[in-house]
Amino acid sequence: MTTTADKPPKRSLFAADGVAAPLRHAVFRRIWLASLLSNLGLMINGVGAAWAMTQMTSSADMVALVQTALMLPIMLLSLAAGAIADMYDRRIVGLAALSLGLVGAVTLAVLAHFDAITPNSLLLFCFMIGSGMALFGPAWQASVSEQVPADTLPAAVALNGISYNIARSFGPALGGIIVAAAGAVAAFVCNVLLYIPLLVVLYLWRRTLEPSRLPPERLRRAVVSGVRYIVHSPPIRIVLYRTLVTGIAGGSVLALLPLVARDILHGGAQTYGIMLGCFGMGGVLGAVNISTVRARLSGEYAVRLCALAMGVAIGVLALSRWPVLTGAALVLAGIGWMMSVTLFNIAVQLATPRWVAGRALAAYQAAIAGGVAIGSWLWGHLANVVGVDNALLTAGAVMFVSPVLAIWLRMPSTDGANTDPVDALAEPEVNLLISSRSGPIVVEVEYRVNPDKARAFYTVMLQVQATRQRNGAYGWSIARDIADPEIWVERYHCPTWLDYLRQRNRSTQSERDLHLKAIGFHLGPEPIKVHRLLERPLGSVRWKDETPDRSKASDASITASGGGSV
Repeated sequence: MTTTADKPPKRSLFAADGVAAPLRHAVFRRIWLASLLSNLGLMINGVGAAWAMTQMTSSADMVALVQTALMLPIMLLSLAAGAIADMYDRRIVGLAALSLGLVGAVTLAVLAHFDAITPNSLLLFCFMIGSGMALFGPAWQASVSEQVPADTLPAAVALNGISYNIARSFGPALGGIIVAAAGAVAAFVCNVLLYIPLLVVLYLWRRTLEPSRLPPERLRRAVVSGVRYIVHSPPIRIVLYRTLVTGIAGGSVLALLPLVARDILHGGAQTYGIMLGCFGMGGVLGAVNISTVRARLSGEYAVRLCALAMGVAIGVLALSRWPVLTGAALVLAGIGWMMSVTLFNIAVQLATPRWVAGRALAAYQAAIAGGVAIGSWLWGHLANVVGVDNALLTAGAVMFVSPVLAIWLRMPSTDGANTDPVDALAEPEVNLLISSRSGPIVVEVEYRVNPDKARAFYTVMLQVQATRQRNGAYGWSIARDIADPEIWVERYHCPTWLDYLRQRNRSTQSERDLHLKAIGFHLGPEPIKVHRLLERPLGSVRWKDETPDRSKASDASITASGGGSV
């Protein structure tokens, strides 16, 4: 007989590992609630825009282009937006982004009020609203880690998805009612009004700034740094590839749903809103249960299960002629979609250090938005040729077979990864007059390794190569002395002295542990030798005998601070 004492205690949503735990933190709670209202406005606006387009044209690809116009800016602008989020105050960036979206929303509402809207202008201002979303997303997502403790970060990511999907559950249905009762103009006005709370709470947020010892990168260099980090980070690349494929196949649902409501279910704006609400309700169910899924399944198996479920749901969506069955399929599709994108988002956040978090999240946003934008155009064009139902069947088949990608692109495990920043390395010895722009800088690190451990050392150094390159180095090489086989020389370049200082202070705890593992192969008692060389040392050479020797001047030099080695 089971007693009350034998029963496991009920877990609270607000417990430390509960999905609602981040809401205990006031700043996150206020911004989350305001973002919920903003997302609600965007959903209402999307319903108004999509239905307005169906009233202006019967072309399937023009209707699908509404989703493309809203999502394409995220693909095009995300990397720059991520760089801006890492370079400047994320609160200010968020305010500027929301202001841009508000201007687009106000203009769209005014033009619609005066009946001056056209298909092209509708797409243009949807693009403008999407541009605001593109700039806001990386700044907001990267700042979440500043608002909640690290142990609640996955729950905070899931809550952001819940916010979007609560809005998707009720916003479309509400939007359908608003459009049916008062027209698209009322939907556009609602969007304008629901921007305001988020602007207010961001304005009132007093963000704690951590001043950097080094000046910020310029935009172009910051974008290059973000791309370089992603290129040399296989786990992030894999997540982005899988995200793109999911976005392309899954984009068929939102792109063609207006046509499903109008042509297959023979409904109106309210039917469209209800169907969107079913999809959003599934998203809420998926987000609420994401912690349970992560606890029971690995990332790869969870993503596979979601893809299979979505493939089946999209197929049912294509074949069903009954609203109830279509709604049930949309709930299942919403669960799979929300769990997939949240799993991808969490994987990126847990694998990325803070200095490049905005750019990595921007790349993730670009992948999902680019997939939806490409998929919307592709499935809309295909629907014009073979019909909406056949286009959906094709998309469902693509989604169903997408788990095959795991053969080459298996979802990475983040267990054991530590992306926390570490203390700055020791100040390098500098006896030349150099400035921040002096360079290129060549770094040579000399190790003495037991020949019996050469293969193991070489394997570790290949891992070190990736850490050097993604943090800013280029031209990396490893060489072995042919006269003394114990000596190995690691060599790499940095464009300037300032780039070198950034590169050596970007290491995470996991990367620092890897570097210490490489140093552990070194045979003492002398420490490893590090040479920092200025290539083409123009300005540090006495060109005439009477010129003072500037090599000892240090007043203009830029150095790092802290404790460490290489």
